[in-house]
Amino acid sequence: MTTTLSKSGASMLWILLLTAASTVTTLALACATPFPSLAALAAVHMRRRDGIATMLFAWAASQAVGFGLLHYPHEATTFAWGGALGVGSVASLLAARTLLPRFAEAPVWARLAIAYVAGFLGFKLAMLAAALVLGGVHTAVDPMIMANQFVRNAAILAGLYALYRGLLALGVPAAPVEATA
Repeated sequence: MTTTLSKSGASMLWILLLTAASTVTTLALACATPFPSLAALAAVHMRRRDGIATMLFAWAASQAVGFGLLHYPHEATTFAWGGALGVGSVASLLAARTLLPRFAEAPVWARLAIAYVAGFLGFKLAMLAAALVLGGVHTAVDPMIMANQFVRNAAILAGLYALYRGLLALGVPAAPVEATA
């Protein structure tokens, strides 16, 4: 049986591994951090608080990449959008977790799909709310942009899940999850 310390260590390891994976994705896609993909994986395979930590670490890393490497302008609107992305990342996780208790017995691929769709919708709703205040509603609701983002994030989720399974196969301990009632 795992000890509390080893559960804590496994949690932190996965938070860091997923943050690193999202940072690589952020760099490769010029700061398009895959928050819905991370949210789905975290919702299915992590405790709630660890999922929230993962989302916030990934958000902080994306902001560091954006402002530090991609030279985002230091303007109020840019900072506000950065804050909105942080809120959206957590909203994505919370939305991804919403329906999972009803599907506790479903296969993992089904839980990931449900969590992904819910997380994507939660993230997009948060971005729409931000766009209503900051501008850019037309971009936030553009069907082609949303379809491209949905497909891109689904592909990233598949890659993240393959990474997750590969690391488990190599002996990395799984992150603890809440017991289902």
